[in-house]
Amino acid sequence: MAPTDDLPATMRAWRVTRLGEPEDVLELHDVPVPSPGPGEVLVRTRAVALNFPDVLLARGQYQVRPELPFVPGIELSGDVVAVGGTPDASGPDVFAIGDRVVGSEIGVLSEYAVLPAAAVRLAPDALDDEASAALTIAYQTAWFGLRRRAELRAGDWLLVHAAAGGVGVAAVQLGVAAGARVIGVVGSDAKAEVARAAGAEAVLVRGRDDLVAAVKEATGGHGADVVFDPVGGDAYDASTKCIAFEGRIVVVGFAGGRIQQVAANHPLVKNYSVLGLHWALYQQRRPDLVAEAHDELAKLAASGAIAPVIDVVPFADAPAAVQRLAGGATTGRIVVRVGS
Repeated sequence: MAPTDDLPATMRAWRVTRLGEPEDVLELHDVPVPSPGPGEVLVRTRAVALNFPDVLLARGQYQVRPELPFVPGIELSGDVVAVGGTPDASGPDVFAIGDRVVGSEIGVLSEYAVLPAAAVRLAPDALDDEASAALTIAYQTAWFGLRRRAELRAGDWLLVHAAAGGVGVAAVQLGVAAGARVIGVVGSDAKAEVARAAGAEAVLVRGRDDLVAAVKEATGGHGADVVFDPVGGDAYDASTKCIAFEGRIVVVGFAGGRIQQVAANHPLVKNYSVLGLHWALYQQRRPDLVAEAHDELAKLAASGAIAPVIDVVPFADAPAAVQRLAGGATTGRIVVRVGS
């Protein structure tokens, strides 16, 4: 399928030129517009949702280390403007020029980006470009963690750490949509209202409230049936003390800086499970499940059950926005508006 006729020869792209703090090492360059190869699509970028891995990429601390200079950004919304190679049944032939899409791949903080067709989905009609950009990683992570790994059920008590962050808000909203009763843990009073607005019926402030006692009190001594933990450290330790009989702790990350340490005798004695969730492995190994989750998320967006909480910034402010994310004081998602 041929590209549209109005593609420019060059585009603007933010590139990491050396490793360090994002605000210091991101530079705006004019670079050639890339061409899609077999099984790839070229997307005109409308918006890019920032993720903490963008911070780690700039610092050289991410598990993937692209060769310098490189374009960061791993999540976008935009329009298909070209497809490459000879498509097959699972490839770019499912897209038409002009399709509005979302996708995830390193290297999208630019006016155009090439992505594998398998990493691209049609954008939900119910969400605008900026909200659509924030749908994939956070909501897919929460969906797989809660629905597939923890098998969250209606009536379960769900404890969500970092409940005002991008993934945390997604977990709260999806928990409520599944009929769970949600307790959110946030880092400050300023973040508490974000968790409440997402649907948490109780909100605890980390470092101020006694998490274990408060969870037991809120649940009438039952404890949390499911814990969604992207924080680790003290948050995980506390979760093991208020987990319910046959409860499930989903380890999503360790943003608190200390990796969760599982003492195997404790899950044995209390009869709970510790489950890992690495969403990218589903993208690699079970894209069919990712497609199913995306379709369900689109339905939930159409019904109003989920809605990304976003802070939109202009393309020119991308380095400062990534630096804000590094500071840990943000709520919801920061989305960079790239094109109109």
